[in-house]
Amino acid sequence: MGEFKVHRVRFFNYVPSGIRCVAYNNQSNRLAVSRTDGTVEIYNLSANYFQEKFFPGHESRATEALCWAKGQRLFSAGLNGEIIEYDLQALNIKYSMDAFGGPIWSMAASPSDSQLLVGCEDGSVKLFQINPDKIQFERNFDLQKSRILSLSWNPSGTHIAAGSIDYISVFDVKSGSAIHKMLVDRQYMGVSKRKCIIWGVAFLSDGTVISVDSAGKVQFWDSATGTLVKTHLVANADVQSIAVSDQEDSFVVGTAEGTVFHFQLVSVTSNSSEKQWVRTKPFQHHTHDVRTVAHSPTALISGGTDTHLVIRPLMEKVEVKNYDAALRKITFPHRRLISCSKKRQLLLFQFSHHLDLWRLGSTVATGGKTSGKFLVPGKHGDTLPLSKDADHLLHLKTKVSKMPAFLRSAVQILFSEDSTKLFVASNQGSLHIIRLLEGSFKHLHTFQAQSGTVESMCLLAVSPDGNWLAASGTSAGVHVYNVKRLKLHCTVPAYNFPVTALAIAPKTNNLVIAHSDQQIFEYSIPDKQYTEWSRTIQKQGFHYLWLQRDTPITHISFHPKRPMHILLHDAYMFCIIDKSLPLPNDKTLLYNPLPPTNESDVIRRRTAHAFKISKRYKPLLFMDLLDERTLVAVERPLDDIIAQLPPPIKKKKFGT
Repeated sequence: MGEFKVHRVRFFNYVPSGIRCVAYNNQSNRLAVSRTDGTVEIYNLSANYFQEKFFPGHESRATEALCWAKGQRLFSAGLNGEIIEYDLQALNIKYSMDAFGGPIWSMAASPSDSQLLVGCEDGSVKLFQINPDKIQFERNFDLQKSRILSLSWNPSGTHIAAGSIDYISVFDVKSGSAIHKMLVDRQYMGVSKRKCIIWGVAFLSDGTVISVDSAGKVQFWDSATGTLVKTHLVANADVQSIAVSDQEDSFVVGTAEGTVFHFQLVSVTSNSSEKQWVRTKPFQHHTHDVRTVAHSPTALISGGTDTHLVIRPLMEKVEVKNYDAALRKITFPHRRLISCSKKRQLLLFQFSHHLDLWRLGSTVATGGKTSGKFLVPGKHGDTLPLSKDADHLLHLKTKVSKMPAFLRSAVQILFSEDSTKLFVASNQGSLHIIRLLEGSFKHLHTFQAQSGTVESMCLLAVSPDGNWLAASGTSAGVHVYNVKRLKLHCTVPAYNFPVTALAIAPKTNNLVIAHSDQQIFEYSIPDKQYTEWSRTIQKQGFHYLWLQRDTPITHISFHPKRPMHILLHDAYMFCIIDKSLPLPNDKTLLYNPLPPTNESDVIRRRTAHAFKISKRYKPLLFMDLLDERTLVAVERPLDDIIAQLPPPIKKKKFGT
């Protein structure tokens, strides 16, 4: 790998927002996640759980409910009283509509996907028709005395259950009338509470309603008679969420103590057809409240205040024991939040509503520069004293500027290496080239979206000489444009998994593309074909441990003096691929390819392979070369994030 000086940066004070809602789409195998700042993320579970789409949040939106309808239509609702539909192609809000019931606490789409229900602060349950272009208000159900905190349709679409404070209502959908009101016991650990909040309900096809509440209970109700059937006390705090499998043979609940409980429907005896609900597995993968859960055919999904999205596979449902069978904990966005000015030693940090610009610090110990630690030849890992601390130069808040309308819908921007041009990807699939002048700018050209698609281009890469521009969406492949001739040059052959990172190498103009399944391709832009090295690695295949990594590559760069080197990283490793060395096979030790340093150079060379991997820096949000012998690594330790979260509920341990 060679010796590098490393700026080890840990002053990027990034804290992800907590997760408020998740919604699983069984038709597309995608998961929508909303956070407390109004951000909405879309994960493609079939593409190695890649975060393929992202909708920025806004301080006026506090999302409380999220649901899919009609297969590919996504809705959210929140405390501002509005229902929002998202445009999944243009990556913006399609429209918003006031429900006129005050803050919205709950929402659910009908089993036929033709109707949408919302539960409001004023006690109203409102029914909307889902039309092709927009939803339309249909009618109100019987008004209740308190806010509607949870909703669930029965699978036939004839009745709904609505959880409120101290009671659950069962409505007839056709008439809109409440036919049962089931009162919930306020008792909590033998002590009567002032009120019991019904945080979640689930309506099963046999008429059973399952409820979870603030008294730590999971309860089963008979909706036909309005009576309580069974109670499970599962927590010393609120049970805040519930999700049921499509087969209705298992469900999952999340608690304010950070525990997730799995319930399964099992036979009473081995020879009996009678079945009962049994709490089978508790999981403790969260430190704080589990605000929301989902149940896919093969996994239990949970999220909450600790910001982690946890995906725990159901081993009995996973057919192939590969990376799909591994527990996943997703904390950071699957996109870059950091940019680097190599010549000026600057880092730009992206937050939800502002940007921070920092200058790296320096040390006189080696005549070089650092912002924390230096890895010095012969003194691996030594910490050098700073002669000058890193400087916080600028805090820039988002604001509306006097920009043309076509630039206000940008989803991605990129400067040319000489800073004379700005490339802008709009949310309609078009790409704009802007010439930057002293104090002004000039629009040079627009590449229109390719026929048949208006998908936003989420990733851009420009060649160091400024002649080539590569752009990629989540499903439309990679297009390469000739910037000098202002025309489409070629389109890289389509691949089944989305692109996570791409970059164009200097001199050769080879385009390196990383995909969510951990495959890497190298494509010659001048020759319009894959390179020989790329064909070789596709023929042999990647090491199985490389393919089992569960975080995507988010950045690719190149060594200025070593054209055979490709540098890339994900959240937990940094890798230099040396194309001059043989590829590792599955019998090779992937992560420690070199023998001890006292071995001869001949033996070292014989046992070495192309992949040089370091796991020293993690979680790694950014890593790149500043010059041929200096790296900058930006880490965000999880303990630093947890330290900024509100304190979790303290559970009493046995014997204390």
